[in-house]
Amino acid sequence: MIVTGALFAGLAVGLGALGAHWLKTKLDAAALLNFETAVRYQMYHALALLVLAALTKAGQMKQMRYPYYAFTLGILFFSGSIYFLATRSLTGLSAAWIGPVTPIGGLLFISGWIYVAYIFASGKLKQEIG
Repeated sequence: MIVTGALFAGLAVGLGALGAHWLKTKLDAAALLNFETAVRYQMYHALALLVLAALTKAGQMKQMRYPYYAFTLGILFFSGSIYFLATRSLTGLSAAWIGPVTPIGGLLFISGWIYVAYIFASGKLKQEIG
């Protein structure tokens, strides 16, 4: 979980820099805003993976399996599809099927957060913070 979160966070920084510098002159304002949204959500969920790993004791990692996969797939589907759609004027690629992938990623994010809330609210994950 830590490795995945760290890799996604580092990639978000790199893609954010790409958007702020190189893509700024290549994309229209709407596409650039969409690209920035993808970077932002990728970073939010990369950090969420790191926080979940830090809060979870080694013997309790099994409880975090669903949020881990939901956030990881959410990043790939949500942010990945937006990166693709935002840069299609540069790549020349057009795939109508990619549009519906974005909300699937969003639903994965939402379900991951709901499951995290359930785990902590139900006491299934005992924490000794502080």
